[in-house]
Amino acid sequence: MFDLVRLGLGVIKRLFSSRKCLLFENLALRQQLAVLKRKNKRPRLNVLDRFFWAAMQRFWDGWQDCLLIVTPTTVIGWHRAGFRLYWKLLSKGAATPGRKRIDKETRELIFRMVAENPTWGAPRIHGELLKLGFDISERTVSRWVERAPRNPDSAKRWLTFLQNHREAIAAMDFFAVPTITFGLLYGFFIIGHDRRRILHCGVTKHPTSCWVAQQLREAFPYEHGCQHLIFDHDAKFGFEAESAIETVGLKAVQTSVRSPWQNGIAERWVGSCRRDLLDHVIPLNERHLKRLLSEYIGYYHEDRTHLGLKKDTPAGRNSAKAAAGWRIASSPRLGGLHHRYDLAA
Repeated sequence: MFDLVRLGLGVIKRLFSSRKCLLFENLALRQQLAVLKRKNKRPRLNVLDRFFWAAMQRFWDGWQDCLLIVTPTTVIGWHRAGFRLYWKLLSKGAATPGRKRIDKETRELIFRMVAENPTWGAPRIHGELLKLGFDISERTVSRWVERAPRNPDSAKRWLTFLQNHREAIAAMDFFAVPTITFGLLYGFFIIGHDRRRILHCGVTKHPTSCWVAQQLREAFPYEHGCQHLIFDHDAKFGFEAESAIETVGLKAVQTSVRSPWQNGIAERWVGSCRRDLLDHVIPLNERHLKRLLSEYIGYYHEDRTHLGLKKDTPAGRNSAKAAAGWRIASSPRLGGLHHRYDLAA
């Protein structure tokens, strides 16, 4: 009954439709019938079919009423894809707007000036280029200055310094530890570069330059083999700390700003301490954290092997030789967080 009513309404509508609308509807139905007659289990629309429906959507308002094989949303998507393709093809042939791209020789000259003059910025380099007769904006120079390859010589010089003086180098740094009461404690340590030994460790709630100076005097009270002490730009390493460094007979070596890799051994020790200990415990107070760090330093020196020391420990751990009928004994460290394994007697 519903189909008959729908058919009757369709006939009445077509009696009052214009010849143009009837022609478009007939064409649309014939096109869909041709698609359905193709020898495929599932009708597939090719590029010409999509172009046809994109054109129908543009020139006929009633195209949605006789669309059966796909949804109107799909046709609109085809139209937008064609729109993007059309303007993409037009843009390829059009001239590039804006300033003309600078040539390779000019870019290499900018890179050369950056490498030869590390303290020069974009305005200074732009001024030199203007004096040489180059028509280029300062903004363009600034963009290419940022893309200039960094000179690796400075990193190589720093690495060479560390390798050649590791027996005489120590480094110091701070790290923060949250407590059970949501407060902060600050751990301070000094590490030697030769065997990665922790020369001194302290804990405080209020780190100041005077407190650091006292820690330095405790770490180097008598004769020592260190000559250089590396530290970063932390405000806690102020005037009093620098004076104490000179007093104990060390030469201060301050890293560059935002260059933690220059104090890499100290940074790696902080990471090891967090992974091995601090990520698994919650310090109660200053005394508790100091005891935990003291136990960890003992484990770090005597038991924990290091890749940088060819799988040895900072204190030197003898290698055993397994024999027939050997048995392994394990000893817990840090309350069972880690273990040491030895051949049982």
